[in-house]
Amino acid sequence: MTARRDSVSATSSQSTRRIAAFFDLDKTIIAKSSTFAFSRPFFDQGLLNRRAVLKSSYAHFIFLLQGADHDQMERMRQHVAAMCAGWDVGQVSNIVQETLHDIVDPLIYAEAADLIADHKIRGHDIVVVSASGEEVVRPIAELLGADYTAATRMVVEDGKYTGDLDFYCYGEGKVEAMQTLAAKHGYDLDECFAYSDSITDLPMLAVVGHPTAVNPDRNLRREAAGKGWPILTFSKPVSLRSRMAPSSTTVAATLLVMLSAAVAGAITYSLLKRREQNQNWPLM
Repeated sequence: MTARRDSVSATSSQSTRRIAAFFDLDKTIIAKSSTFAFSRPFFDQGLLNRRAVLKSSYAHFIFLLQGADHDQMERMRQHVAAMCAGWDVGQVSNIVQETLHDIVDPLIYAEAADLIADHKIRGHDIVVVSASGEEVVRPIAELLGADYTAATRMVVEDGKYTGDLDFYCYGEGKVEAMQTLAAKHGYDLDECFAYSDSITDLPMLAVVGHPTAVNPDRNLRREAAGKGWPILTFSKPVSLRSRMAPSSTTVAATLLVMLSAAVAGAITYSLLKRREQNQNWPLM
């Protein structure tokens, strides 16, 4: 009897464990750097000058071509932090919100959207974990229907960025953020999933039981192959709005059903009205 009770308790414990799927953002969910994606509206609003845009464009080209190693990520961190010093936090948030759909929506990999949908169907929480700033990451995550985010936080004083970092969500920092979320929401990291493209996210992938390399750079591909991790290729950026828009066939079918219902209702009303008139007709 005791053994059975212990077995039931163990089964119940397993069924209540929560599982999360942790996704890197750049080149894993979207087809380019999320920070670079907003460089044009930042330029239009006077936050960036032409030289900064050109420098960012070159950095993004290298990022797409070969990924980013630790040294490149460190240079990028210093560049972005210095560039953002003095920016108004509210202005940045407004720019991101106003341009989010036009800029980011067409960049989302169809394969990533499908994978996120599959995890949600299975009851898993979706967490976007990115080295980009939280003012950029959080709205994108909301667009994707993610449950939580972990992103870089900059120090803010009097509503403006100081150029210093409060938390850098990179490397072991991502692991720290994931462990914090796991403790808060009851995730069993051994049962969780993680997806990333970069060798710099090796700690993030290694901390979960189900890691997957997505569009991996050369070094991550080598590590993933050596460890027997799955490797996925995402190559089809597609607008979420186009995926959710009803097809012409669906629209036609819906209109046909509505028309049929209207006709049926009219006929029913006519018959009932005629019966009512016959019942009220005076007897001769």
